[in-house]
Amino acid sequence: QVKLVESGGGLVQAGGSLRLSCAASGRTFSSNAMTWFRQAPGKEREFVAAISWTTLYADSVKGRFTVARDNAKNTMYLQMNSLKPGDTAVYYCAYRLGAISTAVADFASWGQGTKVTVSS
Repeated sequence: QVKLVESGGGLVQAGGSLRLSCAASGRTFSSNAMTWFRQAPGKEREFVAAISWTTLYADSVKGRFTVARDNAKNTMYLQMNSLKPGDTAVYYCAYRLGAISTAVADFASWGQGTKVTVSS
């Protein structure tokens, strides 16, 4: 079982930047997908970005967010630039064996989440 711990959330003004981190304990493989999801109040959890040998982004964050991974540190990052109030959510990282998936149901390993609030 892989344990995931997110950090880096906080309060930022619109147009600002934040970098989230997701530290994984246990052995992970670079060929397996690590993924960011987010959940805004009253909304369903949604896919944000993922990385394995390649990367994938939700249309809503493409060009503003960048996902990266340091396999030596077992850590995934999400650099978020040009933040908007609509990005306000709890951000979760998730891990699965195999290729990238955008479906919440495909993931068994989740972090506890880190809250991002973007003020207008």
